[in-house]
Amino acid sequence: MYGFSVTLNGDFDAVVGQVIEALKVEGFGVLTEIDVKATLKAKLDIDKRPYKILGACNPKLANQAIDAEADIGLLLPCNVLVREDEQGQIVVGFMDPLTVLGLVGRPELASLGAEVKAKLERVRDALKA
Repeated sequence: MYGFSVTLNGDFDAVVGQVIEALKVEGFGVLTEIDVKATLKAKLDIDKRPYKILGACNPKLANQAIDAEADIGLLLPCNVLVREDEQGQIVVGFMDPLTVLGLVGRPELASLGAEVKAKLERVRDALKA
């Protein structure tokens, strides 16, 4: 698997705010916020359920990754997906950094990926609480 998730009840925008706050607790900031629903409506006149991709970054850990592998930016930032499913529940999905950084095949990045994954799993668990 390339990700893990949690399904929540609540208002979509409120959940996005909760995700951003939970990421901050673990040292992540959101560098990008892509509103896929709005983009598809504006560009293709297609109506979709709410769907946002948050580009989360922990600067300290990103710096360690860049120091270990200059081209690692191709795999950054950590994407966090917030989407509404067919039942109206909100799914928050997290890219699995252990899997993604494992693509590089360098042991120091695998251990860093495990550290980042543990932080994102704590964010997921905080959202469930």
